[in-house]
Amino acid sequence: MAVNKTPILKRCRSLDLDPVFLGVDKKSYRKPLHVSRKKSEYALQLREKQKAKFIYGVLEKPFRNYYKKADEKKGMTGENLMVLLESRLDNVVFRAGFARTRREARQVVDHKMFAVNGKKVNIPSYQIKPGDVIEVVEKKKGLQRFKDIIEVTGGRLVPEWLEADAENLKVTVKELPKRDQIDVPVDEMLIVELYSK
Repeated sequence: MAVNKTPILKRCRSLDLDPVFLGVDKKSYRKPLHVSRKKSEYALQLREKQKAKFIYGVLEKPFRNYYKKADEKKGMTGENLMVLLESRLDNVVFRAGFARTRREARQVVDHKMFAVNGKKVNIPSYQIKPGDVIEVVEKKKGLQRFKDIIEVTGGRLVPEWLEADAENLKVTVKELPKRDQIDVPVDEMLIVELYSK
């Protein structure tokens, strides 16, 4: 499996992205000091795509597949793309507050710690649907790890489209998110322009 070993804060600086969107503590983050020169249209489009890929932890080929799926669906391609990315299992685990960062969410899903509708799922890219119930597997509910995570993420705001139960380590998907409920700083229209060339 391909792994990007570039330090997270360094990538955040290069993409001019606030680390908060990754769930990372921003105490050691500093904005770039240099004044960047005017970027071409292509450079802006590419940066938005790289930002989306970086935030959700998706590589190029899967990202392109998400774009194709979004393009085939009814409605706006850019909005469909953001909804597909937001409804990944690892992202839902992160949004519900059962992981401190998206990378940690990916790891706990990989380690078979979550079940969707009673079935263990270890695929971070698993697409959730309205009505799905995601919970920590019974054997893992007593782990100190989850107690520590809940303590850290307790104050995090859970999106309206999710109903989280921190006590029972369970989250219910009320509906798929709409674009205005997705708070990532990505201009999806630039991504659409990039892929439609």
